[in-house]
Amino acid sequence: MDKRSIIKQNIEDSIALKTQVLADEVIQAKISDVTDAIVKCYSQKGKVLFCGNGGSAADSQHLAAELSGRYYYDRPPLPSEALHVNTSYITAVANDYSYNQVYARLLQAIGNDGDIIIGLSTSGNSANVVEALKVAKKKNMVTIGFTGEGGGEMADHCDILIPIPSRDTPRIQECHMMIGHAVCQIVELTLFPQ
Repeated sequence: MDKRSIIKQNIEDSIALKTQVLADEVIQAKISDVTDAIVKCYSQKGKVLFCGNGGSAADSQHLAAELSGRYYYDRPPLPSEALHVNTSYITAVANDYSYNQVYARLLQAIGNDGDIIIGLSTSGNSANVVEALKVAKKKNMVTIGFTGEGGGEMADHCDILIPIPSRDTPRIQECHMMIGHAVCQIVELTLFPQ
């Protein structure tokens, strides 16, 4: 195993995919649409919720913290949360109902008309994220998906879908975070101009 060549290949692959996203005007327009939707949501006293599994759960929590805490500078907090952070709730619902229902059931309780749910899934086929999007649609929430190539099942349930043109999970997740950070920066600057 040549560790340096693995490191170099990871960096090169990440740059190549990000360069592809940089050249994709459709993806950039969708990112702009996401920022507009979030600004509108917050202007109407709504909240932005996130869900995902594994690394995508970690990314969900990270992005929620950027909104609810701060991004670049001090400003009022924005209501945002990742739906997996209450482990007692997650394990109870997974045990009593099904893991596929952990996010959908919580959205039934706390999701409101005009709120936003952002589902992250590199395959676009995470059953619990898809079920959450279905509930969100019934509640007239704005549904946004960050996925990999094609969008999977999530494509049928998202108002705005950002499918990264890759099937390489780590590289897709890196792009999701890059896009999420751009969204957080624009939302912060728009709502709290300096």
